[in-house]
Amino acid sequence: MVRRRSLKAVAVLLTVTMYFSTLPCFDSYAETTKEKLEKAQQQHEETKKNLNETKENIDDLNNVKHSLQGELAQLNDQLEEVSNNLADLEGRIEDKEAEITQTQSDLEIARQLEADQYAAMKKRIQFMYEKQDFMFAEMIFSAKNFADLLNKNDYIESLSAYDKKMKDELEATRISIEDTEARLKDEKDELDKLHEDVVAEQEKVTGYVNATASSIKNYSGQIKDAEAVAAAYEAKAAEEEADIAALKKKLEEEIRMSKLAAQSKWRDISEVSFEEGDRYLLANLIYCEAGNQPYEGQVAVGAVVINRVLSSVYPDTVVGVIYQNKQFSPVGSGRLALALAENRATDACYSAADAAMSGQTNVGTCVYFRTPIEGLSGIQIGGHIFY
Repeated sequence: MVRRRSLKAVAVLLTVTMYFSTLPCFDSYAETTKEKLEKAQQQHEETKKNLNETKENIDDLNNVKHSLQGELAQLNDQLEEVSNNLADLEGRIEDKEAEITQTQSDLEIARQLEADQYAAMKKRIQFMYEKQDFMFAEMIFSAKNFADLLNKNDYIESLSAYDKKMKDELEATRISIEDTEARLKDEKDELDKLHEDVVAEQEKVTGYVNATASSIKNYSGQIKDAEAVAAAYEAKAAEEEADIAALKKKLEEEIRMSKLAAQSKWRDISEVSFEEGDRYLLANLIYCEAGNQPYEGQVAVGAVVINRVLSSVYPDTVVGVIYQNKQFSPVGSGRLALALAENRATDACYSAADAAMSGQTNVGTCVYFRTPIEGLSGIQIGGHIFY
């Protein structure tokens, strides 16, 4: 039976309601199981899936990185070989330039000798041409005899032959040196062209080396990031496992409490004195917990609250039961406070509260309810299992 209280008592009740609505958010067992246990298990599976995918990604990245490191080693060997070839080629070019310089010096000397010989021969020819009558007369008159005359003539002819021979030899020497110079220049041109090709190859290989090293650095960064993600997933998985273990432990404890309540001393509904505002409070809790359930499910939620009031294991008032720590999620989330402030309870919720407060129960002595999970037996009404 409902005992009327003064307006002062109502004010006290509303004050208590607003106080509890500011407490940290705690899930009821139904909400805990639905939002914590089932979702925690699903989230844990998702975390393990993400962890495995991340580890596979790390393996793939490492494989690519190792492959690139192998390519980089080969490119470095190739670059070293090209650099050695370039150094050898530059040495050959330097030697060739020295040969050309020496050849050009020799050529300058040969040309000078050839010019000097030509000038000397020219002067002798000019002298003999201009003085030929005198020289002929001198040869005749100065000759001791005919044999001496022939000898002097032979000398002049030998001198002319010598001049011609020297001229021919010096010219041949000059031509040979010029040919050598041309050949050396051609060889240097080939070496220069080869040098350009090797430099281009060196630049290309260096580009490959730099690009590959950059890719390795990029993959190393990706691997580091992925390893950080994997570590986060591992930490999250460990935390989720601890949460799941705690929730399972809580389930066992609530089942134990349910059995204990069934075996404990129970009051009769006639022994309960309801406070003014209990009906309002219970109807709005029913709205929050089972507003989307059939009427039978709303009565069942109200019956759970009243069963706890009747049991010696729980508080003996509606306010005490509803605001008991960590029991009904709408209290901790603030939904109940909003419902109370706006009186969101429907007529069906009020009817269900009246039925429960009159002692009606369609769930026997059940003191818990939750969404169905595998392995939990009880009375199922709508979307809840009552146990």
